[in-house]
Amino acid sequence: MQHPEYRERTASGTAPLIAHFTLAHFSLARFNLACFSLACFGLSACATLESTVETPFVSLNQVEVERLALESQTVRLGFDVSNPNPFPLPVRSLRYGVKLDGHRFAGGETGGSFTVPAQSDQAFTISVELDLLNTAPKLIHVLREGAYREIPYEVRGEFELDLPLTPPVPFANTGTIRLLD
Repeated sequence: MQHPEYRERTASGTAPLIAHFTLAHFSLARFNLACFSLACFGLSACATLESTVETPFVSLNQVEVERLALESQTVRLGFDVSNPNPFPLPVRSLRYGVKLDGHRFAGGETGGSFTVPAQSDQAFTISVELDLLNTAPKLIHVLREGAYREIPYEVRGEFELDLPLTPPVPFANTGTIRLLD
């Protein structure tokens, strides 16, 4: 059984109304398919970018007391970053945590940007405010011992890169350091 409007339009010689609905639905389906394909392509591009960025190697090379007062201490942490990638890494910010001899020593986030050249090394420093007398009496002992022996350290964190669609790049490393040279 045909719809009455369909018969009327067909009899008058114009295109059937149902055919217009079918073409509209077909165009909408093509549009939805194109949007879905574009979204899938975008997600695969993100996954490809994430797997393309190799993890940089980060090591702690300096722990230097800049200011020592009873209420607070300022310590300069020096790091080396090795970039194994064939492209530079423009670092927008850095989240980090440092442990000395198994004790949490410093951590935070810095917004200072720098670029690690392709397949090369870059050094950077961070000044950290500490309150060792109130927060970690054991670390005072570690800092004193660091003048006489190598102290084990652990550094962890992630780089926020100034590259589109790139997720944060994590890093982690352990080693030893003599604190006062």
